[in-house]
Amino acid sequence: MAAKSDQISTFLVFFLIIKIQIGVGILGYQRIIIQSAGNDAWIAVIISGIIYSFGIWGMYKVLNCHDMDLIGIQKRLFGKWLGGLLNIIWILYWLMVGISVLRSYLEIVQSWVFPQINTWLVTSIFALLIYYVVLGGFRVVTGICFLGICIPSYLILTFYFPLEYTHFRNLLPIWNHSFQDLALASKQMSYSYLGVSTLMMYYPLIKNRKSSQKWAQLGNLTTVLVYLFLTILTIGFYSEGQISRYIWATLSFWGIVKMPFVERFEYIGIATWVLVLVPSVCLYIWVSARGISQYFNIEQKKIYALLLILLVVITNLIKGRKMINQITDYVANIGLIMEIPYVLFLVCLSTVISKKRKIKK
Repeated sequence: MAAKSDQISTFLVFFLIIKIQIGVGILGYQRIIIQSAGNDAWIAVIISGIIYSFGIWGMYKVLNCHDMDLIGIQKRLFGKWLGGLLNIIWILYWLMVGISVLRSYLEIVQSWVFPQINTWLVTSIFALLIYYVVLGGFRVVTGICFLGICIPSYLILTFYFPLEYTHFRNLLPIWNHSFQDLALASKQMSYSYLGVSTLMMYYPLIKNRKSSQKWAQLGNLTTVLVYLFLTILTIGFYSEGQISRYIWATLSFWGIVKMPFVERFEYIGIATWVLVLVPSVCLYIWVSARGISQYFNIEQKKIYALLLILLVVITNLIKGRKMINQITDYVANIGLIMEIPYVLFLVCLSTVISKKRKIKK
């Protein structure tokens, strides 16, 4: 049981869910899903949101049943060896998601602002900043996630500029794509929602954790509404032919923002996005370190340096847009399996075991 001084208030789960779901993906997810589902892409956003809401329900079902984090649950259900293998897979998965998020952001910086930027230097600076944050413990990480939502939230106001040029009739006719197209778009949308599985590691550090599900669901709902708004705005602003030429559709919106005191607002948006990126990577590093600490019984603070060295090295080994896309797709496919079907499998297994124990008693 975690000490009360290490626990966070229940409502902060709302911000943790939003923070982990809104990251680099929101800057350019539109092109991928619109290519698959066209003007019905907004339906895929809702479908994916519902699936992840169901996944959150499943996570709480398992967590409330065992009242421990995922590392302990898998060890209890599958034993030392199989449970240990599954724990290592989860730890590597969280680490790779954090790496893909950081590398995608650096690719944006290279494409839009500094083409000749030294990625080794930048990733090392990020690593030092992340190290400073995670050393403070989970409460500090949560505080950074809270600020990472509140401070950049002013960017929502910038979407007023494209709104006046938006033609909502582009949404018509509704449902003119097949179910297969919508299913593919929903799958592609999954990368933007990845990360809710981190809940299964910080769950023991939540006060009144069994009643915190409403905040997690509200966080997921808020994320869905943000993605839904941007998707509808994109469909109304661009034609399907135009959107195929914009890799980063959200950044392209900032390109039309004109103010008397700033000429290129997209530079400000990209710089502000550091406040969105760093908390997400901090949470992934903290979760990975906690998993290693729980499994190998090592002090958590001793693990951060090793993980951040891996973060810097692997991030710089990923080069080129093609390789970044391959890593992103690979991580997204694994995440879709682990965060939804596998969690529901744990729900069924936990339910069966719980019923057998009741019968024995």
